[in-house]
Amino acid sequence: MDNQESKPQRRIRYKGTHPKSFKEKYKELQPEQYAADIEKVMQQGRTPAGMHRSICVNEIMEFLKILPGQVGMDATLGYGGHSLEILKCLAPGGRLYAVDVDPIELPRTRERLASLGYGPEVLVIKKMNFAGIDQIAAEAGPLNFVLADLGVSSMQIDNPERGFSFKVEGPLDLRLNPKSGRSAAGLLKNISQQRLEELFIVNSDEPHAEQIAEAILSRIAKGAVIATTTALQEIIKDALGFLPPNVRDAEIKKSCQRCFQALRIEVNDEFGVLDKFLEKFPDALAPGGRVAILSFHSGEDRRVKKSFQSLFREGIYSEVAPDPIRPSVEECNTNPRARSAKLRWAVKA
Repeated sequence: MDNQESKPQRRIRYKGTHPKSFKEKYKELQPEQYAADIEKVMQQGRTPAGMHRSICVNEIMEFLKILPGQVGMDATLGYGGHSLEILKCLAPGGRLYAVDVDPIELPRTRERLASLGYGPEVLVIKKMNFAGIDQIAAEAGPLNFVLADLGVSSMQIDNPERGFSFKVEGPLDLRLNPKSGRSAAGLLKNISQQRLEELFIVNSDEPHAEQIAEAILSRIAKGAVIATTTALQEIIKDALGFLPPNVRDAEIKKSCQRCFQALRIEVNDEFGVLDKFLEKFPDALAPGGRVAILSFHSGEDRRVKKSFQSLFREGIYSEVAPDPIRPSVEECNTNPRARSAKLRWAVKA
């Protein structure tokens, strides 16, 4: 019949306990409706799609020693897991300033925390880079505590549309703010082999930097456009074909991780931003103020360590972490993404 109504479209089937496609994980993407499914995923040691599991929460809270009425800053709001624990300690009279550059996840986190009762009277959220900590201190006054989790959020990694992972097809983007700056694909269009090799070495200690950079530039010189995550992965795979078969697959995976990391650091100027932050936040802290920084690779950790030790020798900090604090074995077993984390802290004199 001509007037016959079309049948409603069925929802994509949630395929068992390990659906592969990001869109197929609709139960994980709606935690308010599928709490039991979320719990099952987390018990399996995985991070549900669209969520982020905060790392070293107990260790961070134990160090910060947050008291009611204090004022502080979460320099990397992300999913808001650390912020939520901080907010629980601030009443009455305290206030948390939280910043993030991600225009996609920030409003979602704002809404999530507001639904739990944390509105602008206690939580001030700003879309900005944490290198602007001096602006926060100018508005809030001297800060009693500062937390910075330098890792990329799981929500960003898992969403193929963000282009952070080589494991799934997506645009080769890697920007924390996809509305600003140049994507990784754009970077590769106009870079020299020497500069690319340098990025791989400096940003991620890639041992095969020369071969990979040469393969990428050779492909571009032949007219190829490296626009997707899987296209770059294939080039890296081909470039490392000379490796012995017994180690090849493992080395290719590690090199993909390192190269994607190196490009992400470059397009977001992550080291430059961190250097500005480390320089500015001692002046933003109140006497006795505490700062905790969670890093995830050696380049970040070296910068934090050197800054803390230098300012300790100058008497600006009264105490600094003698060694990095690592996540517990139990946490790493339940959340494998915690394994590379290092927590360092300092106390303002």
